Amino acid sequence: MQEKELFVYYVDERKQEPESIHHVLDFYQMKYVAGEIDANEYRKIFYLLHSKGAVSAHEYV
Repeated sequence: MQEKELFVYYVDERKQEPESIHHVLDFYQMKYVAGEIDANEYRKIFYLLHSKGAVSAHEYV
């Protein structure tokens, strides 16, 4: 999955633009926890977004 595709899916689902790349990562983390995407797909998404500077909300603590 490409970065642009991740953003398009986010907008389609949430009906709004993400405030930051961090929100996109959190969105996909929620999808993973809810069982809507598998571990391999989440891992790819995580590494792609993380390489672009995204930090998950749980990393702030």
